[in-house]
Amino acid sequence: MNTGDVEKKRGEARVVASREIHLDTDYANWILELKQRYRSSQVKAAMRVNSEKLLFNWQLGRDLVQMKAEERWGAGVVEQVSLDLQREFPNAEGFSTTNLWNMKKWYSFYSIGDNCIILQRVIGELQFSVNQFQKKLHQVGGEFLQQSASGFPLPFALVPWRHHVEIITRCKSVEEALFYVMETIENGLSRAALQNCIKANLYGSRGKVLNNFAEHLPSVQSKLVQEVLKENYDFGFATVGHGIYDEAELEEALTRNVTDLLLELGNGFAFIGKQKQLVVSGRTRRIDLLFYHIRLRCYVVCELKAKPFEPEYAGKLNYYVNAVDELLKAAEDNPTIGLLICSDMNNTDVQWSFRGIETPMGVATYNNIRIADALPSREQLKERMELLQHELKETKKLMNS
Repeated sequence: MNTGDVEKKRGEARVVASREIHLDTDYANWILELKQRYRSSQVKAAMRVNSEKLLFNWQLGRDLVQMKAEERWGAGVVEQVSLDLQREFPNAEGFSTTNLWNMKKWYSFYSIGDNCIILQRVIGELQFSVNQFQKKLHQVGGEFLQQSASGFPLPFALVPWRHHVEIITRCKSVEEALFYVMETIENGLSRAALQNCIKANLYGSRGKVLNNFAEHLPSVQSKLVQEVLKENYDFGFATVGHGIYDEAELEEALTRNVTDLLLELGNGFAFIGKQKQLVVSGRTRRIDLLFYHIRLRCYVVCELKAKPFEPEYAGKLNYYVNAVDELLKAAEDNPTIGLLICSDMNNTDVQWSFRGIETPMGVATYNNIRIADALPSREQLKERMELLQHELKETKKLMNS
């Protein structure tokens, strides 16, 4: 069969029969690679589109501010720009007057006065996060990275536009806004989840835990740790049996719901175990809760106290942190961190207790533990309902008589 006949046969409509092809492992691997390559191209395309739109929004907001558009062309210029853009691009979204005002507000929020300096400083300090941004942004192509030199902050490209609007509308400072930008990127927050975080004042509850991190950790690590740990933990998901309970009961209540516990601690915590046994000089000691934090790259020793802070607690936590450093910590791990969670504390007691201690530690509180005795059982609820129904029947009879 000559070349012309082969080409003619290829052009004919036909069904490929299994006897005409030979599928093997190489073919299967090639198809898998093609699928992965195409999915990757879809992600890159979506990121590039989002990045370019955000860059456009930033630059339009910048133009409205720097050109002093309202002073130059009148108070209705934003509405006119909106009309002109919608007329030229009738199928495009995002050119409403409200959206244009948000673009101006967005640029102004981060760029006016000292806010610009704060923006650069805060992003510069969060070196770990910036490195992650660079890796992710590399996927969208070099063109955008070059364009970003015009003043558009690189991390912003990884946050959807409506998230940005939500952040600048609800946040009172650049530091707070950038905190939620970071949270959105690192935890993949949906818009609803972002709203819940802001409503719960996640920013206000982070970084206030009493600690000695600044004295015993490198600057960048210290700041990251303070971002991760909270001042107070909401243990409303846990239930103890009685109003008076000890550490063992508290620990059991928390670890009975490990998923909820990890959610409350925050993103990045991996649960190693409870009552982790350490054998030193033939004597067994047990750590209440042991975690490893993926982002911090270190062990976190957590001691629970169902009572207010006492100075001797710091010494015990210090011992456990040192023991984990000696027995578990690998060369590539960062220094182990101690976290004491108690029912209450006096700041002076904590600060004085930390003097002379060289291990990095913090003290936080908890609240909202539920008491089982305070809640009616299913049988009790049933009895109350039957009693209520009986009373309603009797009342109805009296009214009808």
